[in-house]
Amino acid sequence: MGARDLLIDARAQETCFHGRHIAPQILAGLTSPDGWRVADYEAREGYKALRRILGKDGSSPMTPEQVVAEVRSSALRGRGGAGFPTGLKWSFMPRQFPTQKYLVCNSDEGEPGTFKDRDILRYNPHIVIEGMAIAAYAMGITVGYNYIHGEIWSVYERFEEALEQARAAGYLGDRIMGSDFNFQLHAFHGYGAYICGEETALLESLEGKKGQPRFKPPFPASYGLYGKPTTINNTETFAAVPWIIRNGGVKFLETGRPNNGGTKVFSVSGDVELPGNYEIPLGTPFAKLLELAGGMRGGRRLKMVIPGGSSMPVLPADVMMACDMDYDSIAKAGSMLGSGAVIVMDETRCAVRCLERLSYFYFEESCGQCTPCREGTGWLYRIIHRIEHGAGRPEDLDQLNRVADNIQGRTICALGDAAAMPVRAFLKHYRDEFAHHIEHKSCIVPEYI
Repeated sequence: MGARDLLIDARAQETCFHGRHIAPQILAGLTSPDGWRVADYEAREGYKALRRILGKDGSSPMTPEQVVAEVRSSALRGRGGAGFPTGLKWSFMPRQFPTQKYLVCNSDEGEPGTFKDRDILRYNPHIVIEGMAIAAYAMGITVGYNYIHGEIWSVYERFEEALEQARAAGYLGDRIMGSDFNFQLHAFHGYGAYICGEETALLESLEGKKGQPRFKPPFPASYGLYGKPTTINNTETFAAVPWIIRNGGVKFLETGRPNNGGTKVFSVSGDVELPGNYEIPLGTPFAKLLELAGGMRGGRRLKMVIPGGSSMPVLPADVMMACDMDYDSIAKAGSMLGSGAVIVMDETRCAVRCLERLSYFYFEESCGQCTPCREGTGWLYRIIHRIEHGAGRPEDLDQLNRVADNIQGRTICALGDAAAMPVRAFLKHYRDEFAHHIEHKSCIVPEYI
């Protein structure tokens, strides 16, 4: 991959928001062709945080409790979708558990519109390795796995190379840097199924079984991989940890806004001039993110945005332009920040056609374990497909809402919700387009008439 492609995939601008100069944290050094190698990472203060907690920088070692407290003070929230406080999750791990415990990185990035984690692993893998090592130290864990999405083989190979470099440099293995801390980290190549991004389905897959979600409770912190206590975090979540340890949780929090600490990588795609990954402080206005992405492609008008990956409710242009990019602001607007996949759609996009494509994805990716999801996702897709192709009926709109209501909240995992929420949101904001398709057997958007 050439330098131009690198810059398109992972944009690491230094920017000034809210009166503060913010240098990239997660995407630091990505403009260097060798930025993924351990020597380049060390030149960017890499593994300094690991040295700090082990007392190998001349200071006293940090206790595991101090590391957890630092992460809690940062208000770092899970970057994979749910936004659960990371430090609080780490505190659930029973430190005195007498036998094996596990740490798992969820790099099974399969949400349509999301492409941040693969770029972190491709261009800056050691930041994830260091973050996982710190997390393992904090929770008394000696074995970890990074579950990498099955359709990005080159990223899996890159991460394996980075692991070998880290082992050779003494950052992984037994008695790391001469301390009493042992941590073995392994890469696992997944199978490409979207459902394996659900944490318990991921654990089933890691164990060599069919990737289907487990009933909860019990939760992974008490019964996870191989029935042992397990902590699972997203790739970007682990990548944020070294900066927190080097600079302090309070400074990380101040980079964002209350309850939304730090920067966040947003995968911007769709009808923009410069699609790519953008790292910005949480709380940055959406209008600023759109500006960084070059604005609307071809000078067209913004119509709608899915702010957090295809499973999140769509928002109209006027709502989105008044929104800030953080968990609480997006929730207040009626959607969720999710994985940070920002799908931008202009005035030429037909809401019915967009929803048809999304519904087909969730129909295809349902694992079939739950009846509401197995039957309901297909039902939703067939109705929307019928409307898009001129065979819709007036009663279909209310039927779509009824089917979505009978899926959401009634399945073992969140895939059912992921299929239902977009349907309800598109109908809420663009019902007139669906009604036009039904009445006139054609699209209301000029480009598609």
